[in-house]
Amino acid sequence: MATGIEKDNQLGYFIEDLWAQGFRLSDKDVRFVYLGKNSTAAPEWKVIKALKVTLQFQLHFDGSFFLSVLELLAKDSVKNRKMANAVLKEKGFAIEKK
Repeated sequence: MATGIEKDNQLGYFIEDLWAQGFRLSDKDVRFVYLGKNSTAAPEWKVIKALKVTLQFQLHFDGSFFLSVLELLAKDSVKNRKMANAVLKEKGFAIEKK
């Protein structure tokens, strides 16, 4: 079970996991991700979801694409991951799980 510290820093751990898997965001990219998080006041799970979608569809970090996806997910109507997946699927960002 995640401790309070781990739960509060899920985004940081996700970025570290990307690094460990060989996908390295530049310092500028990481700062942009946190800027997007702060400007949208989105919870970390939405930021991580937007980052995953960005990397899956763009195959690299694209700040404007990331911010567009994050703004879509940051809406108050998106309350949980299931709703986020439905919104993304509606917009054409669905990836079938294997």
